[in-house]
Amino acid sequence: MSPLERSIQDCRLCAPRFAATATAHEPRPVTWFRPQARILVVGQAPGMRVHLSGRPFTDRSGDRLRDWMGLAEPVFYDRDRIAIVPMAFCFPGYDPRGSDLPPPPICAKTWRASVLAALRPRLTLLVGGHAIRWHLGLRDVTGAVASWRDHAPGVFPLPHPSWRNTGWLRRNPWFEADLLPVLRAAVRAELTRND
Repeated sequence: MSPLERSIQDCRLCAPRFAATATAHEPRPVTWFRPQARILVVGQAPGMRVHLSGRPFTDRSGDRLRDWMGLAEPVFYDRDRIAIVPMAFCFPGYDPRGSDLPPPPICAKTWRASVLAALRPRLTLLVGGHAIRWHLGLRDVTGAVASWRDHAPGVFPLPHPSWRNTGWLRRNPWFEADLLPVLRAAVRAELTRND
């Protein structure tokens, strides 16, 4: 583990914030990156299942994301090939209605620049609105994803793979028909490059 990862995993900046949520949980930063990774997956924040497992995307969202990328779990979880860096490293907790809270901005302000400076990805997947806003400055997720060709082949804005977005996927069949084949080809190309 790098000193940067160790520092992130030791972070307790949000302990009072998390203690005040409906889950009243302790921070558990989940880091998953190495400098040599060619593909960067920028997510939102760990969910409860990831908080418990300590491994990113160990939920139905992860199943869908791996399908979108055309990857089996062993490749997806190979830190030398794929870095998974969410906008916040800890599960933010639930609000009183049981919905995930947004990533606390302090996490990105504290760690994002250092982590991104340590990485040199050739392909970046921006997964969900928080990642798209931070990296592209765009607030309209549908518009950002629909204009994916403006950012490819190096960056792909994607909707969040949550089951909550199943309706969005049905209303936007172009995502599966047009974007996903190009995304899968880009992922395959990066993982098979020899340089």
